[in-house]
Amino acid sequence: EWASPLAAFEATLAHEKKVTALINDLYAVAVEEKDYATQNMLKWFIDEQVEEEQNARGYIDALKKIGDNGYGLYMFDKELATRVYSTPSPLANAE
Repeated sequence: EWASPLAAFEATLAHEKKVTALINDLYAVAVEEKDYATQNMLKWFIDEQVEEEQNARGYIDALKKIGDNGYGLYMFDKELATRVYSTPSPLANAE
């Protein structure tokens, strides 16, 4: 449970940063091992993490502007509800 929507998205950003660090660690091992195929595959995930962190920062900024405005929070929630999930490209054919 979170104290507020802002706290939830701050936790989301912290988690995304952790995931980014883990992927970066994998990439560093791939570089060290000269595993070019893995480096190539991980590039997609690195790019995706940049986008995910950017999204979380944008939500945090929006929530800071909204503050305690109930209508603003309602509109923010409606906007989030329009997001559509699509299977990430490298996982699309995974069984």
